[in-house]
Amino acid sequence: MEYDSFIAFSITFLAYAQMKTRRMNGIRPFSAVIDACWKEPYSFTRLIKDIIAGITVGIIAIPLAMALAIGSGVAPQYGLYTAAIAGIVIAITGGSRYSVSGPTAAFVVILYPVSQQFGLSGLLIATLMSGIILLVMGLARFGKLIEYIPLPVTLGFTSGIAITIATMQVKDFFGLQLEHVPENYIDKVAALLQALPTLHLSDTLIGLTTLLVLIYWPKLGLRLPGHLPALIAGAAVMGIMNLFDQDVATIGSKFSYILNDGTQGQGIPPILPQFVLPWHLPDTGSHDIEINWETVSALLPAAFSMAMLGAIESLLCAVVLDGMTGKKHHSNSELIGQGLGNIVVPFFGGITATAAIARSAANIRAGATSPVSAIVHSLLVLLTLLVLAPMLSYLPLAAMSALLLMVAWNMSEVHKVIDLIRRAPRDDIIVLVLCMSLTVLFDMVIAITIGIVLASLLFMRRIANMTRISQLPQTNTDNGLLVVRINGPLFFAAAERIFTELKAESAGYQTILMQWDAVPVLDAGGLHAFQRFIDEVGKDKYIAVCDIPFQPLKTLARARVQLIENHLSFHATLPQAMEELHFNCKTDN
Repeated sequence: MEYDSFIAFSITFLAYAQMKTRRMNGIRPFSAVIDACWKEPYSFTRLIKDIIAGITVGIIAIPLAMALAIGSGVAPQYGLYTAAIAGIVIAITGGSRYSVSGPTAAFVVILYPVSQQFGLSGLLIATLMSGIILLVMGLARFGKLIEYIPLPVTLGFTSGIAITIATMQVKDFFGLQLEHVPENYIDKVAALLQALPTLHLSDTLIGLTTLLVLIYWPKLGLRLPGHLPALIAGAAVMGIMNLFDQDVATIGSKFSYILNDGTQGQGIPPILPQFVLPWHLPDTGSHDIEINWETVSALLPAAFSMAMLGAIESLLCAVVLDGMTGKKHHSNSELIGQGLGNIVVPFFGGITATAAIARSAANIRAGATSPVSAIVHSLLVLLTLLVLAPMLSYLPLAAMSALLLMVAWNMSEVHKVIDLIRRAPRDDIIVLVLCMSLTVLFDMVIAITIGIVLASLLFMRRIANMTRISQLPQTNTDNGLLVVRINGPLFFAAAERIFTELKAESAGYQTILMQWDAVPVLDAGGLHAFQRFIDEVGKDKYIAVCDIPFQPLKTLARARVQLIENHLSFHATLPQAMEELHFNCKTDN
């Protein structure tokens, strides 16, 4: 085959292929997403199932929302506002029909420092900014990028977050007297150890009782989630302690509120979420914030962390739910829904929200069939605010800490970590331990960034080591012919080594014939190494390449690699190359 016609055919074919395969993959409109969730006939039976599932998840969500808000450094009602408002918005606009959204444990380690430094107003502004970032990610069709985050990275940073959350609960669980909790993890552990002599027996008994009920309740085989019975048991122990004049820290004793009309109270206000500008809340005190470039710049790193974690957790949740139901979510629409939810919720006092894997899985197990169950769960939260707010104020903080300790344990996925350490390659173990350590000692963004970079480098090294050259039996020493087969991708991490080895191996040969049928990829680095190999072997040697797959062929055609008479040629197959080079083709039968 003549080289000119070879290149001409290649370029024509590639242009035609690109024209035929190019198409616009637009974002599914919200109406299409809603239609996908409701495409089956919605019957009264489905409605009953959704109501039951929504009530079940609501029972789980109410105490968790309050505990997660407390863990994030804000009053518990803001967690309830999040579950109510964001839960409805994301259920309607998101791309996963079974997801239940609200505050989650993963955000605690990000939200707590923001709330301590900037107050509730700063936290809500950062939530608003994260919603905008999520919306842009969805519109830019970044939904599929979650597939490129390795398991050791996700498992490492989630386990690291679980360790941090558990450490943060030690103070309230044991009733320790600690005026200031350091931000640095090592200093925090040291401060908690120094405060151990201040352990409060009543709080400890309440926390242990709540935790034991949470641990052993599933073994009873009852359909009622254990969160509510555990809190009731903790409150009962508190009642006994009060009979002996033992003071116990409660939601009502720690948190207070100021309504728009100036009304003050302790605990949780018995009103529905009110529309309010996030940067001017009535109870933010000295943390009033002005919206300017300096504020945006200061909050942007936290907002980016929230958006990244929200995207990862919501899409991971959707993938888990797909596996449980056999349905298919719409990743980009899910990001858009999460973005809209986090844009709307700060205007009603809600903190950052995302899909909660545990609550969403419970939603499916309870029989949910559509987003109606998530809406029912949010309506139950709103009803609780109106009816049960005074009762919720009596819940002990030690019991709320026990809830978060259980959440942290489930989030850590210890069995998966142990299994990965026992069975995975050493590279994956290194990435896991590094991500876990960086999350605990620094923050999640650093952990994910370094983890992905390291995992990518180790993966490239692994793939590069798989690229090999082997000598084929057609090699003829008498005629000066060396026939080799390159097996593996010729990319920047492997190509230099391969062509260096080939240069040394071809020292005693005049003709070098390379078979590329097992070369799936030729990148710019591989192309550069190939061209340098052609120059370095000298004009006195003849180089031929055959069996070139589509992608390397495309790269050569785009680079306009020129045929060099008596030095470089290309051929369709190995037998054809042998014939055109005037060598007898030997085959193994």
